Amino acid sequence: MKRVKSGLFFGVALLAALAFADLGAADEISREARIAAVKATATSAQECQVLGDFYWEMGDTKGALGSGQIGNQYSAGRVIPIASASKWIFGSYVLEKIGRDKQPSREQVQALEMTSGYTGLKFMRCIFPRTVGECFHNRGNDQFVAANVGKFYYNGGHDQKLAIDLGLGHFTAKEFGEEIRKYIGSDLDIDFNTPQPAGGMKASPADYGKFLRKIMSGALRMHDYLGFQPVCTDPKTCPQALFSPVPAAWHYSLNHWVEDSPDDDGAFSSPGAFGFYPWISANKKWYGILARESRMPNAAKESMYCGVKLRRAWVSGKPQH
Repeated sequence: MKRVKSGLFFGVALLAALAFADLGAADEISREARIAAVKATATSAQECQVLGDFYWEMGDTKGALGSGQIGNQYSAGRVIPIASASKWIFGSYVLEKIGRDKQPSREQVQALEMTSGYTGLKFMRCIFPRTVGECFHNRGNDQFVAANVGKFYYNGGHDQKLAIDLGLGHFTAKEFGEEIRKYIGSDLDIDFNTPQPAGGMKASPADYGKFLRKIMSGALRMHDYLGFQPVCTDPKTCPQALFSPVPAAWHYSLNHWVEDSPDDDGAFSSPGAFGFYPWISANKKWYGILARESRMPNAAKESMYCGVKLRRAWVSGKPQH
């Protein structure tokens, strides 16, 4: 497969390589040291103490290598709504759906990079509609702003329109889940609470971990599209960006973030509004999940701040305080 590469992408890769070198991600760090570092960080870092109960998991392509929980509310097998962590799954589905011998079209890339102009969808307007199409056409969710085409605007409308274009408009939430699993794996117990590809899924950390391992191993095409043609997202520094929920100058690729601001390590991620934070390291060697469910306004950011510290602890083998 031919992959589009730009100077920006190489810059991201270099930044990530330097970041991981600085963190001391050497193979000689023992699994026990990594686990101990994460446990210490989870219990002592201020960013993690504010979360309350949560579950964490770290691993590689072969499986989970370490896990733990603060409190007893969450576990590897507990199914919870994952909100915007749904996007990574839907993006992977799209790549499988269009076929292994085809690259996504320009319009599909625009949708998956949130530059398609469909910026009016509200999550709560899709609670009661039965199908993907009913959700899209409900109360202005299908609003199209021509002036926003080509500009990053974080919104679920991009994915909702893409799902319509892929012929999924008549699917109920149950049928949508069946369709997704048909392409990303029947072994994944991932389903939908509402028919929203960008935010309606529910999953357990164990099953989301399986999904991340499929990416890392190359079983899913997303492996080769991590960081594909990244677009800038920070309105403060980029005139092509209109709205981002992330308080950092990250980039966005095919339904996933690239954590590549100067202070970050280049990991790929898809934080959910309710606090579900999954990631894959820039070198595609490690994955991690921080799982919890909170309806507080800053739940995603808080989980992200803690999750980044847990990742740094795992990679370096040193507690992060």
